[in-house]
Amino acid sequence: MKLWAISDLHLSSAENRDALRDFPHHSGDWLILAGDLGERPEHLDLAFTLLGARFARLIWVPGNHELWTIPSPDGGLRGQAKYEAMLAVCRRHGVCTPEDPYPVWTGPGGPCLIAPLFLLYDYSFAPTGLDPAGAVAWAAEARIRSGDEILLSPYPRPSRVAWCHQRVAWTEKRLTTERPPGLPTILVNHFPLRQDVIDLPRIPRFSPWCGTRLTEGWHRRFDAVACVHGHLHRPATHWRDGVRFEEVSAGYPRQWQPRGRHPATALRRILPHDGAGR
Repeated sequence: MKLWAISDLHLSSAENRDALRDFPHHSGDWLILAGDLGERPEHLDLAFTLLGARFARLIWVPGNHELWTIPSPDGGLRGQAKYEAMLAVCRRHGVCTPEDPYPVWTGPGGPCLIAPLFLLYDYSFAPTGLDPAGAVAWAAEARIRSGDEILLSPYPRPSRVAWCHQRVAWTEKRLTTERPPGLPTILVNHFPLRQDVIDLPRIPRFSPWCGTRLTEGWHRRFDAVACVHGHLHRPATHWRDGVRFEEVSAGYPRQWQPRGRHPATALRRILPHDGAGR
């Protein structure tokens, strides 16, 4: 029995949808899906249908793409309504989400509490002293701007920062009150929990859309054995304070095809860990 993770399958791409059908079977294993499966409910439905037949349990967190408002005849769902539409797909498939009780992994490397998180970002992964508008302007100096500025509505909250801070406070309370004393955790969030694990050499000023400084100590506070994230499209393992930070992105075809790699090779084993690296 193993615990695996992958993210950023981006099923709006036909090549990625075709590749998903070739994923191997992992009977009895669990799979963490760390966001950006796609923009539409049907993308989640496809992922859960195919991967649910290959794994014993699926655990999902939303990425920014799941929250995008996509044009449709009714104008497209925004903000909280879009998130709830994605949650409805999860519930039809029995997929664990950030709104559900945290499951306990009792397989090899356990026991530990798996905490799927939905936290967003607040533009604080930028030079100290910049407010959100200043962080966006700083990124724009390098001709960098996230599509979230157009497509990710915080409605009915007044801003993405407000939504982020609300989610952080609610999640922090849950982790504090619901984690059994002494039980280690695996923290799963689409966005990295620490700024110093962000490695974007081509677009370093994309960092304002990558997380919040409010979570930088959570790996110690909540006794994490691993923190799982995606978003960066830079698969890697980083160690901080003896804790693994696993970036598990598959990415777009233009990122995996030139290397001759199938997206299934992005599956990262979280537990049991082989003990390599520190």
